[in-house]
Amino acid sequence: MGDHIRYVGLDVHKEGIVVAVAEGGARGEVREYGRIANTPTALDRLASKFGHDGVRLRFCYEAGPCGYGIQRQLSARGHDCVVVAPSLIPRRAGDRIKTDRRDAASLARLHRAGELTPVWVPDPGHEAMRDLVRARLDAVHALRRARQQLSGFLLRQGCHYGRPAWTKLHRRWLAGLKFEQAVHHLVLEDYVQAVEAAEARRDRLTAQIAAMLPDWTLAPVVAALQALRGMALVNAATLVAELGDLSRFANPRQLMAYLGLVPSEHSSGAGVRRGGLTKAGNSAARRLLIEAAWCYRFPARLSRELLLRQEELPKAIREIAWKAQTRLCARYRRLTRTGKPANVVTAAIARELAGFIWAIARRVTIPAG
Repeated sequence: MGDHIRYVGLDVHKEGIVVAVAEGGARGEVREYGRIANTPTALDRLASKFGHDGVRLRFCYEAGPCGYGIQRQLSARGHDCVVVAPSLIPRRAGDRIKTDRRDAASLARLHRAGELTPVWVPDPGHEAMRDLVRARLDAVHALRRARQQLSGFLLRQGCHYGRPAWTKLHRRWLAGLKFEQAVHHLVLEDYVQAVEAAEARRDRLTAQIAAMLPDWTLAPVVAALQALRGMALVNAATLVAELGDLSRFANPRQLMAYLGLVPSEHSSGAGVRRGGLTKAGNSAARRLLIEAAWCYRFPARLSRELLLRQEELPKAIREIAWKAQTRLCARYRRLTRTGKPANVVTAAIARELAGFIWAIARRVTIPAG
């Protein structure tokens, strides 16, 4: 009985968890258990009920908005628990009925068959840093939205600045605007205050990222990635926070596929048909790499800012960064000369940049703990 394994599928929701159990063995029974409350006490009671007499339990549930608390609780109790990628769960094409009970039973059955793909679970410190960089990203989006609202108001009033906006000169120009309706001055000032508040929020979170970075276990990787062009502190910290420990990727092709920077394919027989990018995996990290790839449209050079970022880094990492810059800048120009669209060229550069990021991360020693 001590070698018996029981697979437990959990369909997790905010208030409750629907449970299904699959007995070990290829033809073991799969039965529905029912719904329990989504609380630590209810989970402990469930594990005690199914794990008696030395039965080993293997839990699984889909990654979602409820986070990794269940996985951490069950792992701390000595049970095996994986969080699986929802987009990679096998589904039958003809299945048109979806219920919580069916989902839980399907998870238990597929987990027993080894057909589920687990996601990497960050530790609490890494998850906290990820939440911080995502809060800053939300602040950046809020700032962009506030600026667009102000620009839309000015456009409706026929006010055109004609020079780079959001500078001190632009702010003085805004203060000197005159409107026929007095209420428009109130509207303008409210929009300006919204922009300034969003800027202050973004800057405050940026400072917090820099302050929390020294206590992060992956801080050496962030420092090393700053040797690359287009990877300043915030960009490097955001990328590492989204991707986690890059050593889990055996080769750069796995990282490129995880980022969704490889072409989709639908081939059959002798016909090979490739389409656009798969755009799978982490969209925030992919977008950041695309933005960084735009920097390589200029000729290769070491700017003063880049030299300062590289001063304390080992020679091997600096050499990889320079190799990346010379190769990617030349490739950008070469692909552009062939007439390819700018977005296609930038995606190709971002894909190769991911390979250099993987190479640099492999050179960094991460401290234990």
